[in-house]
Amino acid sequence: MWFIGTGKFAALCLENLTKNNLTLTKVITGLPTRSGRNGKENPSPVELKANELGLNVTRTGKLNENHEILSELENPEQKPELIFVIDFGQMIKEPFLSEMCINIHPSLLPKYRGAAPIQRALLNGEKFTGVTAFRLVKAMDAGEIIAQEKIEIPENFSASDLYSKLSETGCKMISEVLSRHQINFIPQDDSQATFADKIQKEEFEVNFNMTSEKFNNTVRALDMSGGAYIIFNGKRVKIWRSKIYDGYETDNPVFPCSDGKIEFCEVQAEGKKRMSGKDWAKGFRIIV
Repeated sequence: MWFIGTGKFAALCLENLTKNNLTLTKVITGLPTRSGRNGKENPSPVELKANELGLNVTRTGKLNENHEILSELENPEQKPELIFVIDFGQMIKEPFLSEMCINIHPSLLPKYRGAAPIQRALLNGEKFTGVTAFRLVKAMDAGEIIAQEKIEIPENFSASDLYSKLSETGCKMISEVLSRHQINFIPQDDSQATFADKIQKEEFEVNFNMTSEKFNNTVRALDMSGGAYIIFNGKRVKIWRSKIYDGYETDNPVFPCSDGKIEFCEVQAEGKKRMSGKDWAKGFRIIV
């Protein structure tokens, strides 16, 4: 079995697939990004996780133009029985689509097809979500369903919590299916499809004109995407954890929203490290 992936969800799935005793003979990931003045290389989350697990990694630019990988795929002695393609960031084309390519997608397909299913589910205040294993086809997230599991979203769960939970659930689910050596394919109902578009820059800013629920849902949704922020005294303050104020005594600062109050649990002032809401409030002499 091969594994093709790049992002954070893919890295979690890589780890969880190995925990479920699936043998991955090849791990393929995207090229490192570069940052800083010196152009420091930043390997993908999948590459970092593969190194941690002791797995060899093949980096690639455009997958469909990588002749070495294509030649392996066409060689009967090297081609895999199936390929996991998860959170890769490239459109998969032939000849890969003619193979058994399986994707693990963190939503209840056909709901929330697209780039940000976990974030959109939390932004929309969903009470339930799930994970779907499906066969890859040309159309985005539209292939036949192999397995699916629904879960309730705990009230305090953020995107990072859901990433971990859905990766663990999805990998266990698909490993059980593969152990039975028989796969049933269920077509998706395209008429029920909804789409999870990429998060836009303007969606990261929160303010006190929002309802307390919308404010809190935004913070929960964006904790793995760079964090929601508020403009406070003319500067950005990232809100990493918040909760709708329940009326009980707290050491954290509490602010009024349009319909209630929001409690800041963990924040990060511009140029500072993360800290508790309590410590941040002391620095600004905010009366709690």
